[in-house]
Amino acid sequence: MIVSEFSCGGVILDGRKVLLVQVKNMKGKKIWTFPKGHIEAGETPRQAALREVLEETGYKAAIIRPMIRVHYAFTFQGKYVKKMVQWYLMKKLGRIGKHDVSEILSIRWVSLLKAHELVQYPSDIRLVDMLMTDLGIERAEVPEPAEEN
Repeated sequence: MIVSEFSCGGVILDGRKVLLVQVKNMKGKKIWTFPKGHIEAGETPRQAALREVLEETGYKAAIIRPMIRVHYAFTFQGKYVKKMVQWYLMKKLGRIGKHDVSEILSIRWVSLLKAHELVQYPSDIRLVDMLMTDLGIERAEVPEPAEEN
């Protein structure tokens, strides 16, 4: 069975820092990533991205611009899932709640250099690289990512 999913997410900037969320992946491993989630009925991709950021982090944000749309696939519970994620660059407006403890283990503001060390998904690394280029941060300053297990 093939399932198609569409999610939206945000890369939230505060100066030269980004907001990461720590979650458990499908294998139960703790990983750092950016907040994202599925579109609900009647929502636009932009509305979904802003809602997911607020629900997962407690931060209200504003969209600066779309970043990239990524595609990947995985198998979960015997289903082949084709996933598309639209990412938006956002700016922090303020914290108005707490992060969703049912989904999110922790949230953390980090420099882009630290984010490059922490994120593991190829699309997350690409997002960090794009921002580093936009902000003029040299790639040579960044250590190579750790090997994935």
